[in-house]
Amino acid sequence: MLDLSFSKPSEVVKRLCERLRTERLVLQMTQSDVAARAGIGTNTVSNLEAGRNVGFENVIRVAMVLGRTKELEGLFLPRLDSLEDIRRYDDSASRRRIKRKLSNA
Repeated sequence: MLDLSFSKPSEVVKRLCERLRTERLVLQMTQSDVAARAGIGTNTVSNLEAGRNVGFENVIRVAMVLGRTKELEGLFLPRLDSLEDIRRYDDSASRRRIKRKLSNA
């Protein structure tokens, strides 16, 4: 398990990119194989594995090719630990914008 609680964003990117590379190698795929199946360039896969220019859509495309979409499903799920959390979530689902608070400047 990867504990990201006290990590810098750059450290998280590095760890995830290392895992991406390892997963590709475990599946015995080349960067070209992944790139072709994901519809991206080989240089993009290389950059992802090196933690350079990591675009979110490209990460998702590669995760899909590597069969890791279940892990993506867990991202940004609502925390519903109480009845109040459920009510707040239901109310916010219909809202489109957060109203700006007026400051006393």
